Amino acid sequence: MSDDDQKAQRHKAVMQKQKTKVDARIAEAQQEQGIALLLTGNGKGKSSSAFGMVMRALGYGQKVGVVQFIKGEQLSGEELYVRDHCPQVTFYQMGTGFTWNTQDRSGDIAAAERTWAQAEAMLKDPAYQLVVVDELTYMIAYKYLDEEKVLEVIKNRPSEQSVVVTGRGGGSALQELMDTVSEVKDVKHAFRAGIKARKGVDY
Repeated sequence: MSDDDQKAQRHKAVMQKQKTKVDARIAEAQQEQGIALLLTGNGKGKSSSAFGMVMRALGYGQKVGVVQFIKGEQLSGEELYVRDHCPQVTFYQMGTGFTWNTQDRSGDIAAAERTWAQAEAMLKDPAYQLVVVDELTYMIAYKYLDEEKVLEVIKNRPSEQSVVVTGRGGGSALQELMDTVSEVKDVKHAFRAGIKARKGVDY
């Protein structure tokens, strides 16, 4: 048997073993329910990942709700596209911008509460199969919203509804509640090299 044949045989054996493990895990996962995902960490790409799931859900004809905290008055590329091309997506933006821009705690709290009311309504409506609550973690960390009430709404949402929460941190209670937690790590960022935020990439 040649070296190439031996390599091919070893590769096949390894892949067969891997397939057996994967098939066993798939067979064990039989529970049908919506998923709660947290995309956190200090790296770029959390909201982008969430919007990737929006596109995925739309591919299956699902009804989607998106609520964005923190975002400012300048429209994002996601909002521009969704408003023009995705009537099955309900989109709401807080519209006040970053807290260091407003410098108005009471105003930010009022805006956060109005925005959460939109998210809460979606999270109680079984017609929505996916709800994205973008940058929610900051509202919990700044104590703009009651953490216990927020977690209770997420926990008690319709059983078939999935929710994606994004933002840095969010606390141990939120992480404990979620089914899946992924952390985006900041390795390198163009902004620190003096490169301006890019339309279509950063916003």
